[in-house]
Amino acid sequence: MKTLIEVKTGELSSARRDFIKKSGAIAAMSLFGVAFFTGCSSDDPDPGAGPTNPPATGNGISVTNSAVTVNLDLATALAAAGGWALVIEAKVLIVNLGNNTFSALTSVCTHSQCDRNWTFGSNVLTCTCHGSRFNTEGVVLTGPANQPLRSYATNLNNRTLTVNLA
Repeated sequence: MKTLIEVKTGELSSARRDFIKKSGAIAAMSLFGVAFFTGCSSDDPDPGAGPTNPPATGNGISVTNSAVTVNLDLATALAAAGGWALVIEAKVLIVNLGNNTFSALTSVCTHSQCDRNWTFGSNVLTCTCHGSRFNTEGVVLTGPANQPLRSYATNLNNRTLTVNLA
């Protein structure tokens, strides 16, 4: 017995290829929903660009279960207005607001709980996991996060800053 195999070859026209590509994209968006593809986007073309996280522990920063203590003579990243630090061990962001005023916030983003991917500039903290932006009081400026960051009380005594984690 003889088996016949028929093979046809050819090329799709460019118009047909474009139609299939568009149809596939529409089908995928219908299946998953547009939010699946755009939910974690940001207006920043590269949210990871910018200053890297400044050094946190050592350099005059110590952590206990109830507090973060900062010797501002040693922690030069926090010594001047606009300086900031991510203290990974305590999951805390600290920003020097100037005039001996500091802000301390949780570094756990309220969008997807990223806790160590932050940048700071122009008084805006940006979680570079998905682009959420917060002001220095922890208020959401742009999502996808929709809840503010938890804030902690700070106390400055001479050149020692204490962040109360309780």
